[in-house]
This record gives sequence, structure tokens and C-alpha cells, in this order.
Amino acid sequence: MLVDLRIQNYALIEALELRPSALLNIITGETGAGKSIMLGAIGLLLGNRADSRMLFNTGSKCVIEGQFDISNYQLQDIFDSEDLDYDAQCILRREISPTGKSRAFVNDTPVTLETLRKIGANLMDIHSQHDTLLLGDAVFQLNLLDLYAGLVPTRGQYSNAYRQYRKLESDLKTLENQVAQANKELDYHSFLLSELEEARLDQENQEELEQEIKQLEHAEEIKYKLSQAYQSLSESEYCATGSMKEAATMLGQIAAYADSFQTLKARLDSCLIELHDIADEVEAAERRTEGDPARIDELQGRLNVLYNLQRKHQVRDLAALIEVRDQLRQQVGSVLNLDKEIARLRKDTDGALATVTKQAARLSESRRKAFPKFEKELAALLSELGMPHSRIVVQHTTSQPTASGTDVVSILFTANKGAQPQTLSKAASGGEFSRLMLCIKYMLADKTALPTIVFDEIDTGISGEIAVKVGRMMQQMAKKHQLVAISHLPQMAAAGDAHYFVYKEDRADRTISRIRQLSTEERIREIAHMIAGAKPSENAFESARELLAMRGEAMAA
Repeated sequence: MLVDLRIQNYALIEALELRPSALLNIITGETGAGKSIMLGAIGLLLGNRADSRMLFNTGSKCVIEGQFDISNYQLQDIFDSEDLDYDAQCILRREISPTGKSRAFVNDTPVTLETLRKIGANLMDIHSQHDTLLLGDAVFQLNLLDLYAGLVPTRGQYSNAYRQYRKLESDLKTLENQVAQANKELDYHSFLLSELEEARLDQENQEELEQEIKQLEHAEEIKYKLSQAYQSLSESEYCATGSMKEAATMLGQIAAYADSFQTLKARLDSCLIELHDIADEVEAAERRTEGDPARIDELQGRLNVLYNLQRKHQVRDLAALIEVRDQLRQQVGSVLNLDKEIARLRKDTDGALATVTKQAARLSESRRKAFPKFEKELAALLSELGMPHSRIVVQHTTSQPTASGTDVVSILFTANKGAQPQTLSKAASGGEFSRLMLCIKYMLADKTALPTIVFDEIDTGISGEIAVKVGRMMQQMAKKHQLVAISHLPQMAAAGDAHYFVYKEDRADRTISRIRQLSTEERIREIAHMIAGAKPSENAFESARELLAMRGEAMAA
């Protein structure tokens, strides 16, 4: 429920405060006095787009603030989902700077406009001509029917199942596209993998192959050098082993004279042993070294395979080539495994579609059961509002499952006896549209969680006794919902629990809009003006008193 509304520096409003009644609030005033401006400000408070050109004083910021009592509306989950502190007294605030920058707050916490809209949608429902246009939309009509039939939870369950089905369907389509693309590349990737597998990369050592080829290609030189080295070590007249052996003998002859000589003798003996080993290995290597053209060809062939594969795959070494092979193994293997994943997804998608179809059928059956009651109740209300021959028909067809089910509905209407019901856009005039929307709001009043409903001239096109009945209907609605209604009709003005008057005040430099709550005597005067114009007669004043008396009787009833 709206407890307090403050508007500062917006359009023609310099500063305005409204503390509405918890029941039915009527706002009247001359055309252009600022009633619609108030609605524009409320729209900003609920998240509509801002425009700095609407500032009253372009040098100051615009501030619109609404305080709401939300203690009975169970909105804690919404506040938790938006990471906001919950309080039974909720304050929404919107600020627009002269530069056009907009800021929004919930309980003094900065929020995005999306968050402001989400919370504001649960605090106020503004009915305007735009809603009347929406009434002709099939999706809007289906939403109304679901709300009327109490099917919002059932539809929510269906919607969850439908979203799950569409996600699985999307995943399946994506995977099928991947498989189709992968299959185009499978033969090529398989060929590349086959080449790499045949190369037996895990059994090759590129460095060893390259080294062995070098040795074989220089076998003659290596054999000669090894032979010369062996001669220098063991076979020549002044070979290294002979000279070292003779030196060791000399040191042995003087070893008894000092421990240091003995140590030198031992060290030289160790070197001599090592030198003999080296000589033996050099000799063995020289004997093994032989030129082998066939072996060179074999090794060069294996290296050429590696080199060609490295160039083909644009890598530098064997390790990178093995990595390419492993990736190809994974790609080829994954394509082969995708068929199993597709089969699983198809099964899950079919199961989800079966669930959606089952829930859609149950939802559709519940909707069809509600149609006759909706048609009868709406026609009865329209009859009370001066359209006794009204006929409402909910036309129903089915379609493939959508986010809202398999039902396609169209509310058909005629106000004339014997006439065939047609779509609302063809059959209803502006006044009939307004009465239709009012009746629907009345029917939904006990089924919605909207605490405050705002009607912007919903009484367009009606007058006389019908206007009185519209006022009574709103009084009934106001017993459970706070209502704010902008009206030009005296019958509506008299129906309100509180009556606010919007007027212009001319200053020396500019005109501003103001609002004040009227006392009983002021209400009588204002209603008399609405009945008879600027100079109402005593009869007009008496009619105003009678209308207010009728309000008291209706409230007592």
C-alpha cells in the first residue's frame, strides 16, 4: 500500500506530497492541471525511462519518493534475490540530475532500474489506455485467463518443464551440428592420424637417429682417427701407456723414502688402469666402425618420415608431433563417441517433451473448464455497467507447445443483441474497452497480489447511472486493494474515500501544479462544479450532496 508519495522538481510540479487513503482515492482537476504528470512521476518511480527535459528547474535534480507498507505482501524472497535488506516499510526513490543521469534506490540502497522495476511491479499496478490496447493482445488475454482461473502456479510448473525441454532441444541441435561438421572433417583427420600412427612415433628417438647417421656418413674418418688414437695410447714406441708405466716404475723405486712418493705412485697406477680401459674402448670402437650404406638409407628414410610430418603439421620436434597425434586421436575418438551422447540427449529430449505435452494437456483442460465461468461473470458485470446484451466468447485453438502452453485464445465480444462476437479490436469502442478492462480488473481483484491499483480515466465514455455503478464497483475493489483513480466524472468523485484536487497556480514567472485533499464541504463544491460548470446552481450542490450520501450508503452496505 502506498503510504506517502513525494514529487520534487518534475515538469510543472515544484514540490508535491500525497498521503493517500488505504481505500479508494479519487483525483480530479481541470484538463492540463497536472494529473497525468503525476502518473508520469509514478512511472519514473517504478522504473520508466527518465528525461532531464522534464525537470521543473533545470538547475536542480528531480526526486520522486514513495513509501509503501508491504508488511502483508510476502516479498521477502524478492528482496533476498536482489540482495536487499527487507523492511515492512519500503521506500523507493528515483533521482534525475540536470545532466540526465538517473539513480534509483530501494531503502536507501542503490539499485539498477531492472531491480526497481521488479520490486515496483509488486507494489503498484497502473492501468492506462496502454493496458486497454494490450487487452486486444492474445498473450495478454491468456495471462488474464490464467490469473482468473488461479492457474499461475500450474502454468509456472509447465513453464519450468518447457524451459528444460527447450534447453535439451537446443543442446541436442548444437551437438548434431557439431557432429555434422565433425563428420565432414572426420575422413581427413582419420587420414592424418593414420599417417602419424604408421610412423610409430613412440618408438623413435630423432636425436639418436640423427647422431647415428652422422657416424655412418663419416665412418672412414672416424675409423682412421680411432686407429691413430689407439696407436698413441698403446702401440707406438713412445705410446702413452708405455711412458706412464715407465714413470710408475721410477716412482716405485723411491716410494720407500717418503709417503708422498708412495701416494704419487698409487695415483699414477690408477691413471694407468684408466688409460688401459680407454685404449681398449678406442680399439673396440675402431673395430666396430664400418661404413654401411644400407643402414644409412634405412635411417635416412625414417628421419625423412619425421621431417615430412613435422613440416606438414608445422611443428619443430618429435614431442610436438606426438602432441598433434594425441589431439587427433581425441578428435577422432570424440566424434565416434558423440553418437552415444546424441542418443542420450535424444532420449532425454523426448522424455522432456512427453512431460511438457502431459503438463500442457492438464493446463489446457483446466483453462477450458474456466472459460464458461469467465464468459458468464464478465458478461454479467458488463450488463450491470449498461451493456445488457453483451456477449463474451473465449475462442480457443491449440498449437505446438510454447512458453505459455498449447492454447491460443482470443476473447470475442459484442455489445449488441443478435450480433456475432468479434475480436476486441473490431467489436469494442473506446468506452466499451474501458468498461471491459474495469470489469476484468474487478474480477481479478481477489486473485492478484497487487496492493495498489491506479486507474487513469478508466471511466472514459460512461456517464449517469453507469458511472455510479462503476464507482460502486471500485468501492468494492477498494475493500481489499488500495485504489487511486483519476476521473472527470462527479459520480466517480463522490465514490472516493478520499478526494484530491489537482490545480494550477500562476506565479509571476511561471505556472506550477499543486494538489490538496478536499474537506467534505470542498468536495461538495468540487463535485457541483463537475456537474454544472464554473457557476453551479443550488440544484447542482444538492446533487453533489446526494452523490456523497449515496457513497455513504454504499460503504455501509
